[in-house]
Amino acid sequence: MSSMRIGASGLDRRARSTVFRLLRGLFVLAALVLPQRPARADDLPDQESTPDDIPGEIAVDLVDDISDADEAAFSKAFSLTLQPSSVLSARTRITIATVPYKDVAGWVRKLSGDPRVQTVEPLAWVYASWTPDDPLLERQWHLERIGAPSAWAWATGRGVTVAVVDTGVACEDRPPFSRGTDLAQTWCLGGFNIIDNKPGASDDNGHGTHVAGTIAQSTNNGLGGAGVAFHARLLPVKVLDAQGRGTTVQVADGIRFAADAGAHVINLSLGGGRASRIMRDAIAYARSNGVTVVAAAGNNGRYVEYPAAFDGVIAVSATDSSDELARFSSRGKQIAIAAPGVQVLQQTICNGGRNKCEQFATFSGTSMAAPHVSGAAALLMSVGVTDPVRVAAILEDSARLPAGVDKGGPLFGAGILDIGKALPRTVLSHAAVRVALLAVITLWVVRRIRRKRGVARPWRPAFVLAALAFGPGLLFLAPLAIARVALPLDLLARPVPEWDLLLGVSVHRWLSLAHFGVPLALSAIGFGFKRWRSAIAGVGVGTAAYLVSLPLLRITASDLKSLGLLSLWALVNLLVCVWLAVLNLDERDHP
Repeated sequence: MSSMRIGASGLDRRARSTVFRLLRGLFVLAALVLPQRPARADDLPDQESTPDDIPGEIAVDLVDDISDADEAAFSKAFSLTLQPSSVLSARTRITIATVPYKDVAGWVRKLSGDPRVQTVEPLAWVYASWTPDDPLLERQWHLERIGAPSAWAWATGRGVTVAVVDTGVACEDRPPFSRGTDLAQTWCLGGFNIIDNKPGASDDNGHGTHVAGTIAQSTNNGLGGAGVAFHARLLPVKVLDAQGRGTTVQVADGIRFAADAGAHVINLSLGGGRASRIMRDAIAYARSNGVTVVAAAGNNGRYVEYPAAFDGVIAVSATDSSDELARFSSRGKQIAIAAPGVQVLQQTICNGGRNKCEQFATFSGTSMAAPHVSGAAALLMSVGVTDPVRVAAILEDSARLPAGVDKGGPLFGAGILDIGKALPRTVLSHAAVRVALLAVITLWVVRRIRRKRGVARPWRPAFVLAALAFGPGLLFLAPLAIARVALPLDLLARPVPEWDLLLGVSVHRWLSLAHFGVPLALSAIGFGFKRWRSAIAGVGVGTAAYLVSLPLLRITASDLKSLGLLSLWALVNLLVCVWLAVLNLDERDHP
């Protein structure tokens, strides 16, 4: 047993070393999360900083024929520690150095004047890019404008249901109507026709199908175009007739039906001048059920229409390919955010949806802008931001403002939708918080073990891997190198307590995989096997880190309705999970 012991000083050294590595990783993650000075629009060699620069890290490319002695002299002269960039460094002489992050530009200027330096520049992140094979994607300027292609590396909308309360959607073969060919791979739930009061919501107008395509058109299928959240589920609800008209009561009933049917996002690409109390109450009902409600601002060029003008609704104005406000777009203090709404390309039906008539058409209107925001909301919800208030706040905080426009104005609201910025910032900030909590909770566990004078080794690979899997996610940095489009990678990149999100946001609200019962059950099964105990302890610490992060981040609309109850639940789980971790890391024989 003596060979398995680690002394208190050894534990302290390992703990400090591990915490240092975790905090250094956290600092690097912050580089991607925290806003930085925007890059100048000059040529690349003259850039002092970009949003992707890693704070305090510079790449130093020494002249190729420099000797080891001269390289050592250079390092000593500037008091720099030069780390080889890779196995090629012996030939390329490219090294990485750490400098004060507030003076990276100064160090670049200082080193560039030395004759031993060929090139010196800030070290920066580059990202995985995933481009679907849809042939019309190059004409969908609007998806590029909101950053959808870069967002797809981080999420695709799995587990989120978006209700399209509209003219219906070409989602099913129900003669004389047929399913759109570019919706064939989209998960469509059974809809409802409020007008005729019967199941099924086939589109006899074309408006609803076009809207639905922007949200979740079948993507990477070699056909047509792409959708913002192409792995989300569509719930068609028909409240508008073949002429595109419906009543305030029909819309209100459609909203309530969508909320009761499990929608997590409701898209309302419709509007009118009547501030209907019945419609307002329906929106309040949906919001009370944790639904994010998005609505088109209107196309009258003046005031914001209803339901977009109601409190609790994300009102969306429309922009063109030059980021100018569309001339027809409504405007007013109720505008929350802007999104592309001019010449938006998607598949829709023709000939009233009969005879398999379909086309890829460009429509314009705030009706086309709203589904971009609904799709973006679905992407955020699919990575664990299930509270509608936080969804709206993240979308607004990450929106970009056109030059000379003030935030919160009547034209663009918070700015133009930029899910390409919002999504990685959100995922990495959540991971950063959970990594930090892992470090703190692990140190707490180590101290408790040391007091017990037990024989324990918390730094085993099994412990670390299990803690990462249940805390931030085992491969939470994977999207920096490869997109999470494939289901297996998506599973490994997200925390195990969020795997239930793939079944649905409604399931995750029960926190079915995020509680002490998971490590408790594993302890009951595997405590008799010493080799399993480190991994079980890691599960406990990771689960605790994940749960404590929820009230800190305020992202979850759980069945624990108040923040106080969620915080209390997290505290109870923290205490039980730490106890289980200590129990499993104590390697002494137990009776």
